[in-house]
Amino acid sequence: MFRKMLIANRGEIAVRIERTCREMGIQTVALYEAADRRSLHVRLADECVPLNSPQGFLDGQAILEIAQAKGVDAIHPGYGYLAEEASFIRACNEADIVFIGPPAVVVERVRHKIDTLRRARAAGFPTVEYAPTIFDADDLAGDDGRALHEAVAHLGYPVVIKSCSGGRGRGERLVWSADRLLEAARRAQAEAQAVYGNRRVYLERAILPAHQVGVQIVADEYGRLIHLGEREGSVQYGSRKVIEEAPAPCLTQPQREHLWQTALDLARLFEYQNVGTVEFLVDGSGQFYFTEFKARIQVEHPLTEMVAQVDLVREQLRLAAGEPLTLEQAGVQLKGWGVLAHVNAEDPWQRFLPGPGRLQRVRLPGGPGVRVDSYVYSGCDVPAAYDPLVAKLVAWAADRPQTVERLRRALAETVLVGTPVNLSLLRRILGTPEVAAGTYTTEFLARPLPDEEQPESYWRDLAVTAAVLYVRRNQAFHPAVPERTLSGWHQDSRRLPQ
Repeated sequence: MFRKMLIANRGEIAVRIERTCREMGIQTVALYEAADRRSLHVRLADECVPLNSPQGFLDGQAILEIAQAKGVDAIHPGYGYLAEEASFIRACNEADIVFIGPPAVVVERVRHKIDTLRRARAAGFPTVEYAPTIFDADDLAGDDGRALHEAVAHLGYPVVIKSCSGGRGRGERLVWSADRLLEAARRAQAEAQAVYGNRRVYLERAILPAHQVGVQIVADEYGRLIHLGEREGSVQYGSRKVIEEAPAPCLTQPQREHLWQTALDLARLFEYQNVGTVEFLVDGSGQFYFTEFKARIQVEHPLTEMVAQVDLVREQLRLAAGEPLTLEQAGVQLKGWGVLAHVNAEDPWQRFLPGPGRLQRVRLPGGPGVRVDSYVYSGCDVPAAYDPLVAKLVAWAADRPQTVERLRRALAETVLVGTPVNLSLLRRILGTPEVAAGTYTTEFLARPLPDEEQPESYWRDLAVTAAVLYVRRNQAFHPAVPERTLSGWHQDSRRLPQ
């Protein structure tokens, strides 16, 4: 096993990796940029090194030089950045440093989205409809976007613009009409460049309504392969997941087992290795369509870990070290239900405007069946330069209703003061009939959410708070105004002025 590992990432995923490394006796080296020097992943690592590069975590050469200087024998990329960059994987191998993830040949095999879809379809697997053209920055430089419109003409609207590097999520845009196509493609390219360092995009025909479902797979280099169930991430805005759960409520048990087997067959077709996810879209009739591989650990991996009771980071390390897969499919037991909420530093009522700043007070939840993956603490900074994700809250229980209630309790316990966060949106989502019944689709957040019902005590406390602030403000501007009624209002809200 490895002696020292460099983590080429930041935030909650870096903290997550560090914790497993510590349990396994592996020393860790953390990287940080100036805005992130007080982050928790820097404090928990055995060593930390500033990353002084304009490209940041996308600068593979700078990261490799630090790794060599620190004498590490492995690099874990987390997700995003260099996690699926075959050239970086090969550079690590040439430097005699183990890359924690699939080998370069596997990443290249599944990274080209259109070739992957073409090969899967030729093998008889149902896939989404796609255009065979990849669009780079120069292809959209003109004003008419003729090639782009011609590609859409073969698919029909609505169409999905997807990043060749990221797939679903960042760099994805749903387009309903021709007048918005060119601008949406340019925005998708700009976002993909910022997140993945690659502007290339391609087109798929949209499936609406749809459910987004991924099957977690684990494979060694000796041909052993298992799945750890599926996750559904259909509650999303701007192609970014908000609430995810396992198992997927949109599937019946026969559909679920068929999906698992299809994922394993696809993994064998592409000779997959290490940890990854096979992604599908499921339509309203329950028919599913293969879309892509995620050749890395995913943001939502804690959800699978709670349901399957498997440490996926530990499995990544073992497999990268050349050890065989010890788990067998018959021994995998998927127990209970898990629901995950993405807590982001952003204002959902101001078009999800990011909210960087200093968190003055942090209280994270606990209790039975609750897990928190985060990098925040009281007094830490939320930098503006990165994704706004600050925490992932996972609740687990024996059945879905109890799990949803447990997550609602965990969200109610969570306190993050100092920057805008989306906690109020998450609470409202969990209170909707669609989420309660598990009948939501990827279009769920395209419609306004119903107003949240509040108990009488909420409005009473809100009135008391408003009155106190009113008095305090008037005292600040008119010091001669007495404070005679302030304590009385605290004691009896019925004495508030009307």
